[in-house]
Formats: sequence, C-alpha cells, structure tokens
Amino acid sequence: MISLSGFTRSLAIALLGSVIVSAAAQSTPQQIPDPDGRASSADRAKAGFGGPVAELPAAKTLSEGQQKARIEGWRAEIRKQLFIPAVLPDLNAKTWSTFAPTTGVLADRVTYATADGMIVPAIVYRPDPATVHWKGKLPGIVIVNGHGSDKFGWYAFYSGMLFAKAGAMVVTYDPIGEGERNENKSSRAGSHDAWVSPPAGLPRTDWGQRLAGLMQVDVMQAVEYLAARPEVDAKRIAVAGYSMGGFIVGITGAVDMRIHAVLISGGGVYDGPGGYFDSNPLPCQMPPYKALLSLGERGAVLYALNAERGPMLVMNGSDDTVMDMAHHLPDWFDVVRNRTLALVGPDSRAAQNVFTTIVYPGISHRPSWVDRQGVAWLNVQIHFAVWNAETIATEPTTHVGEWIKANNVDLAPGFNREDREAGLNALGTGFPGIKRDDLMALPQDEWLREKDRLTYEAWAAKTKVTEATVAHEKMGQ
Repeated sequence: MISLSGFTRSLAIALLGSVIVSAAAQSTPQQIPDPDGRASSADRAKAGFGGPVAELPAAKTLSEGQQKARIEGWRAEIRKQLFIPAVLPDLNAKTWSTFAPTTGVLADRVTYATADGMIVPAIVYRPDPATVHWKGKLPGIVIVNGHGSDKFGWYAFYSGMLFAKAGAMVVTYDPIGEGERNENKSSRAGSHDAWVSPPAGLPRTDWGQRLAGLMQVDVMQAVEYLAARPEVDAKRIAVAGYSMGGFIVGITGAVDMRIHAVLISGGGVYDGPGGYFDSNPLPCQMPPYKALLSLGERGAVLYALNAERGPMLVMNGSDDTVMDMAHHLPDWFDVVRNRTLALVGPDSRAAQNVFTTIVYPGISHRPSWVDRQGVAWLNVQIHFAVWNAETIATEPTTHVGEWIKANNVDLAPGFNREDREAGLNALGTGFPGIKRDDLMALPQDEWLREKDRLTYEAWAAKTKVTEATVAHEKMGQ
C-alpha cells in the first residue's frame, strides 16, 4: 500500500495536469456544454478520481445522538434522491415452474413485484431436498449483473448452481431492459442506455435518478423474496454485484439494513466530483451519482453506511481498464477507507465492518466471487449449509474459458480473454451450460400478457408521463 503522502503527491500531479490541460484548451475552440451535464469524451479521459471535496466532521466530534441522526439522514437522502419508496410494494411473488439444471440443484422460475407497478423475472436456485441434506436454514444470495448482462449470463447461472451446491438459495434476475425485461427478450440489448432528457422544470438528472431507483428496488425486493422463504435464514443474506451491479449493490447496502454482507467485484470506485461515475455517459450511473452530491463525501459516506450495516468486500484487478483502476490504486482505496473510519468512529462497532479489498495483479474486469477467495469470504459471512471451509479449500475448479467453449456458452468477445472473465478459475466442476429457453421465467403467453409490467419500453412510457405530470405541477407553482 502507498502512504497518504503518496496519495497527496498523486493529487498534486493530477491538479498540475489539469492546469496544463486547461491552458492548452484556451488555444482551441470551446465545446458547448451538454445541456444535461454529460461529460465529453475528452472530459471523461481526464476525469481521474475526480476533484477534492470538503471533509465531513469525524464521528468523534459528534454526540451519539448526533451520529445516529446523521446516519439516518444520509440514508433518507439517498432514498429521496433515487425515488426509493419508504414502503416497498407487496412482493406478490409467483413461482411459474421448476426444473433441475444439474444434479442436486432445483431452479424455480419466479416473478416478484418491484417499483412503479413493474415485475421482475428471476431464476431462483436452491439445493434439492430430495437428494441433498443439511441442518438448519439456508443462507441467501442475490446476484446483480453487470451492464448488458442478465440471468442468462454465464456467471449468473454458474453462480446459481455453484452456491446452491454449497448450500444457499440464490436469486438471479433480469435488470431492466435486458432479457425478459426487453421487448425483444434480448440480452446485451442496452435498452436503458438511451438518454432521455427530462421535461423543463426538472433536474437534468431526474430520469437517471428514477431509473436507478427502480434498479435499487429490484435488489431490495430480491432480498425480501429470500427473507420471506421459510428455508432461508433472513439474517444470512448477501448480495454480490459485478461492474454496474457493483455500483448498484454498494448503494443498496448503504440503505438496506436487512442485507448482512455485500461483495463488489469490478467496482467500488465511488470517487470525487467529476470523477469516474460523474463522467460516465450512462443514465443508470452518472445521474444518480451526481444526485448524491448532497451527501458531501459520497464515497466515504456510502462505505460508512455499509459499515453500519455489515461486512463488505471489494474485489478488483490491478489492470481493470473498465473501472479505470489506473486512477483508483490501492492508495486511493486506503484514503477512502481512512475517511470511512473517521465517519463511523474507529472504536465503533461499524469500524469492524469497514470494507476490505482484494487486488489481483495483472487482472482486468471479472466477477471474482466465483473463485476460491470469493466463495471463502462469502462462507465466512453467511455460512453455507452444505460446504464448509475445508470443502471450499479443496474443491476443484473450472477454467471458465475452457468451460465456455466446451458447453457452447455465450460470452461477449471483449470478455472472452484470459485477463477478464474467461481466465477465471471458478470453484466447482461439471456444471452444464443452461439453455436460454430454460432460463425464461414466464411462459410465452404469460409474458405477452404481462409485457406492460415487464419491459423497459413499458416502464419508460409510464415514467415519461410521471415526469411530465411532475414538471407541469412545478411549472404551475
């Protein structure tokens, strides 16, 4: 790790570089700022870890009552900015059918309710009680996919089978705009990437705030689903998010105290103004993160709230260009961790839960929770009902790239690389590639009947009406 003084030198170099770039820019034509505040590609290229922000008062300077009020205030502000309802909708979970993807594992085709009157299609994996025996209740895990992926993605169904074998119930689902939540039932559709400018009178981030809020409720309702299952111990629920999913679960873990453990892989770079997420062109990331500027030290606050909730692990590759790890080195995480400790108090219970990190040298972007270290960490936190530490230490592994090829499993070419997803050595062996049709939660006739409660296109139409109504009311004030 690099010392704080090393980080200060890095910051000074970054600031000097920005002065040089600013001087050079004076001799070139000025670009017209985007009316919705989106960063240009040039601005994104020089975003780094963002600008400085004033430090919030340390916990030691506050009374116990003041600290408690501050924590509650931060959570309330996040929920307000992301339109997360104070009371979540009734779950209304329905199991459509069940199949056995591999020996000892059952998979339920499920839907459950989320925000804005929508429903989420999911595949829920669990040990088969007819062939697998365990004592007590199962832990639960929610898998949150990266951008463009869904429950059809290899690591979603591999995780489902792997963790069900280990002795857990696992929810995998389609993010809005992907899979069964896309009007064409497509994966890597990117439907929600379309930029929608809110009506006059609303913040330029309004659309993205609402989109991010829906994504939050998707996860929270998955947690509710697990907590409601009689086989599951509601105190042993973890969420694991990759890439965009990591961005999502780091926020979910900050506001949902029902979650025991949070694992981020390929992410966690909650940095300063103008940094990675502020300059991100996607409506699911820049607008909601900018909306949280009201928190002040956003990264430290999010991590502090997670520490108040429970344990957290952040896994990254040193060469991850997707997450711009070149500007988010271990010393950057050290500084954020120190600020997090200051916000929760170094002698507090929460201090024991401040996030820890794993950095893989020479590795890029991947969902590392399927490797031995990831599975071992989850076991420490939620205690699998079938596998124990010795099982995990000795379980053979599968090279994902070879498994993908042998089982004709889809993987985007950009991630079919040894330093990315294909190079993972995932715990477990003998898992099949599940056919796409088997991973459809709803029968076709039911999907057509429920289409207006499933797809991004239907949600977008409804949300445009909501925004127009709110804008009209504001203009009339």
